Amino acid sequence: MVAPSTASKGRNRNPRARRASAALAFCFILNACGGGGTVSTPAPPPAPTPTPTPTPTPTPTPAAAFDTAEYRRSDGPSFHNVIPAWQLGANGEGVTLAIIDSGIDTANPEFAGRISPQSQDVAGSRGLDNADSSHGTQVALTAAAARNGTGIVGIAWGATIQALRADSPGSCATPKDGDKGGCTFFDSAITAGVDRAVAAGARVINISLGGSPPNSSLRAAIARAAAAGIVVIVSAGNDGVSSTTNPDSFAVGLRQAGNGNVIIAGSVDENRQISSFSNHAGTEAQWYLMALGERVCCVYENGQIKITTDSSGQQFVTVVSGTSFAAPQIAGAAALLRQYFPNLTATQVVDLLLRTASDAGATGTDDIYGRGIMNIGAAFAPQGTTSLADNSTAMVPLGETTFSGSAAMGDAAKTGNLAAVVLDSYGRAYRTNLAASMRSAQVRPRLGSALLGGSRSIDGAAGGLSLAFSVVDPLRAGRAGGWSGQLRLSSRDAEAARVLAARVVARVSPRATMAFAYAEGADGMVAQLQGQSRPAFLVSGDPNGDFGFFRTGLTSLALRRQFGPLGLTALAENGKVLTGSPISLTHSIMSPRLEDHYFRFGLSLDRHFGPVETSLGLSWLREDRTMLGARLHSGLAGSSGADSLFLDIGAAYRPSADWRLGASWRRGWTSPHLSGTLVAGSRLSSSGWAVDASRLNLFRDGDSLSVRLLQPLRVESGGLAMRLPDAYDYATLAATSVVRRLDLSPQGRELMRELAWRGPLGGGSLTASAYWRSDPQHHADLPDDFGLGLSWAARF
Repeated sequence: MVAPSTASKGRNRNPRARRASAALAFCFILNACGGGGTVSTPAPPPAPTPTPTPTPTPTPTPAAAFDTAEYRRSDGPSFHNVIPAWQLGANGEGVTLAIIDSGIDTANPEFAGRISPQSQDVAGSRGLDNADSSHGTQVALTAAAARNGTGIVGIAWGATIQALRADSPGSCATPKDGDKGGCTFFDSAITAGVDRAVAAGARVINISLGGSPPNSSLRAAIARAAAAGIVVIVSAGNDGVSSTTNPDSFAVGLRQAGNGNVIIAGSVDENRQISSFSNHAGTEAQWYLMALGERVCCVYENGQIKITTDSSGQQFVTVVSGTSFAAPQIAGAAALLRQYFPNLTATQVVDLLLRTASDAGATGTDDIYGRGIMNIGAAFAPQGTTSLADNSTAMVPLGETTFSGSAAMGDAAKTGNLAAVVLDSYGRAYRTNLAASMRSAQVRPRLGSALLGGSRSIDGAAGGLSLAFSVVDPLRAGRAGGWSGQLRLSSRDAEAARVLAARVVARVSPRATMAFAYAEGADGMVAQLQGQSRPAFLVSGDPNGDFGFFRTGLTSLALRRQFGPLGLTALAENGKVLTGSPISLTHSIMSPRLEDHYFRFGLSLDRHFGPVETSLGLSWLREDRTMLGARLHSGLAGSSGADSLFLDIGAAYRPSADWRLGASWRRGWTSPHLSGTLVAGSRLSSSGWAVDASRLNLFRDGDSLSVRLLQPLRVESGGLAMRLPDAYDYATLAATSVVRRLDLSPQGRELMRELAWRGPLGGGSLTASAYWRSDPQHHADLPDDFGLGLSWAARF
């Protein structure tokens, strides 16, 4: 059953009353009662509990700590997703929330120690307690009831309540409109209340009143409150659509006077549908926000939830309805924001609550639900593009890939920790782990790369000139996807690269030879010019051609000159570094692989000592934007690239014409360019090696059996030193920074074992290979990779 309205509204000099209306309803204690009730009331469906966005505070309280019987009795907190804010420590403490209404029950333990001494009866000298109306108490409970384990809990349970009693003396006990009792509130008293709130330093004012348009004095008071940086929440009215499709004219008038600091509160029910009594958004849709205002638990008596027992012994609790109780839900949320983010202006608080509302009704802002239903968790999450707290130009949007590792770094990106403080577009500080969005390079499919290339080789020679090139089969390349050839290019490049690779070698003098290659690195040409004869493997490569990252768009040049027993080869190479994993970008639907240029030059010495072949090489690699193939977000790295020095040593021993034993080793030192957050101490050390043996003419003339043990290039030590903001002071709007290290040495260490046979068969050449790969691509948590491969090719 529904009780009669308990209050009317009133204003001076106008026969129409300014009212603070509410409806009461009695509910069985054993029924859900809109989520309200006593301890025995079944809990309402739990609201989703999203992971809160980290901020520079102590470790957040687990969500389960707030999911108590008191919380489940309280309708507003769960409906409006407040736990993410509470977890961060937001409870309204230190914020004065002014409530201009019919007073407050000062003895209610829900307000113990939190009623401001600046509270006052601004319409008389009666004190704050009102025996004839509990409207003001109910509003205060909804906004700020204590979290004390009993009764209900309000949105801002730590806020200080400034109760400003403004009901006209005697009006709450005077019957009006026949059987309806209610309070009247004159504009002069409301004006005094607003000015008193300003003087007391209130940060939020709740006005759950309505009626005819405010007079000029009240409008001026609201303008003064706005100038003082106070957020004002006013109820939309309880006239439904019987007389207007807009909010109450009182609410409209306050909004117009508030200079962007006023929110009009409409009411929805527990099913997120607009309450039948609630005025619609209408022409005020941009400033209209919905909150739970229907069947809100619960009326108190003697400091605890009132329980009524009827003649049959059935017990009830009393819930309330009205836009009067939607408004304090929003006022409580505003208090949380003002406490936790002291940098926010009143206008920003209003904008945040409106902007982050959950859409309801027609898509976007509409004339019924306005901006939507308040979502406190969303309001506490970062908005807009985030930037480092110590450098507002260093944009680091949360969710974008902060670091894309290279193959040489293996699983290092999985264990990184880069705690930092970022600011959102409102200048709010959040603690986040930038390493959470780091990505390791995708593990390269070794066997598929070798077998799905689909290329045909053509070569020829005339005099001192030789030519060799590979032509891709577009049908097979298309099926392969990803990279093509040994490293498999992107699908775009694979389609364009009909000529997969080409090499031209020319003898320019009796002692000098020059070579040029397209889509091939310089190391293979250098080995050819030096006369090296290497065993053929299907899967495992040579470490002296491994840079630990994927390359594309290669062109290279080499020139060798013989000086007696020594050979000296100069080499140059350029191309593009292909990021090891797709990069997530907020402005892109796709996650593309990015390409950045690199350039390399070097020298290599070679000499034969009888059956022993030796080589010693030194090369310099310059990357424009990457660091050993890894890419750091531009907001962190600025224009950083890197310089690397590589030392290559190779040796082969031929004890007989049919036997060959070989070994090669590469050592690298990488120095990232210091830009953005990178500081001194950023360096990497890497190495790769291989040992192999081969037997020629084992089963028949022209065949070979080879075995190799290989460690691909791996970062052995080092990482990046980054100066990152660690704390933020809202008083000075300045950050304190510390240097953090990102270790890029992986936990895994790949070892590749391969046994390969190659020989003539059926008018072509057959290659058979078996391999075993542990810790693939230096990932300790990946299972070993085993494989068998057969490849047959014929020349026509």
